[in-house]
Formats: sequence, structure tokens, C-alpha cells
Amino acid sequence: MRKERKNAVGQIIVDTASRLFYKQGYGNTGINQIVHESGVVKSSLYTSFRSKEDILMAYLENTGFVVDEALKGAADRFADPKEKVLAVFDYLIELVQEKEYYGCNFLNIISEIPIEDERVRTQIKKQKNGVRRLFSQILGPIGKEDLADEIYILFEGALIGNKVHNEIWPITIARNIAGKLLN
Repeated sequence: MRKERKNAVGQIIVDTASRLFYKQGYGNTGINQIVHESGVVKSSLYTSFRSKEDILMAYLENTGFVVDEALKGAADRFADPKEKVLAVFDYLIELVQEKEYYGCNFLNIISEIPIEDERVRTQIKKQKNGVRRLFSQILGPIGKEDLADEIYILFEGALIGNKVHNEIWPITIARNIAGKLLN
């Protein structure tokens, strides 16, 4: 029972921190704000996590799983590899139009952390390599897995372009280029 309570408290902390990290940034979110908004006492936070970075790691792991499943789910709606790839871009088009969309969780964090923070960078690379792997798996059956990294760069560029311009056109252009590459 005690372990379940600890896990529940930890999940409350991660859920609260996830919302705050995503909306206002990792650097702009303090431990005291996480404690206050989660409703847990500071000692409970430190029983579950040794540091703010440990909370960040849980956020990145949880978010990585959710994002990977969403991208795979978008692709899995189709049988044709080209349509699968385009469906991933269509998913982005829908995602960026959501009211509470503040950019790619991972690109937001990577832009905030020092280059020396290898632990966080490794976790973000793991998620991004999962996206690369998804494109490679989609394109493997038609012998075009060599295009996976090109499609991945379009995907990442579309996310950055959307963040900079706060418009859909970078994603639609990347989608169109991906379609041409796969013809």
C-alpha cells in the first residue's frame, strides 16, 4: 500500500510538472511551483524524485511513449507506406492547431538545457531516434528505408518552422516534399 501511495504521489508530481514544463518551460518552472500546484508536500516530492532533473526525465519518458504511440497510430490507419508517411504529417497538422499546443515537447526542452546535460540529451535522442525508426519501418517494405532520415529531417524542420512562424505552412510544405520523395 505504501509503494502504491508513493507511486500515486510521484504520478501527481509528474503530471503537474509535465503541464508546467510544456506550457511555461523547464527553466521557468520551479520546484516550489510544482509542489504548490500538485498539492503535495515538498518532502513527498523529494521522496519520489531526487531532483528537478529526475522529474524532467520522467516527463520525457512518459511524453515519448505517448508521442510514439500517436505517430504510430496515425501511420497504422493506412496500408500503403506513402500514405502512412503522409498520415504522420497530417497528424502534425492537426496537432499544431490544438489550442494548448506549445511546440514539440522535446525540441522545447533541448533548446533550454546546456549542451553538457548528456542525460537529458540522450533521452531526447532516444525519442527522436524512435521517429527515425518509425519512418524506416514504414519505408522498409517498399525498399525505400534509405529515405527515412530525409523524411525525418522534413518532420523536424516542419516542427521548428511551425514553432517559429506559428503557422501550418511549414508542415504542409514538408508533407508535400515527402510525397514527392516517395513517388
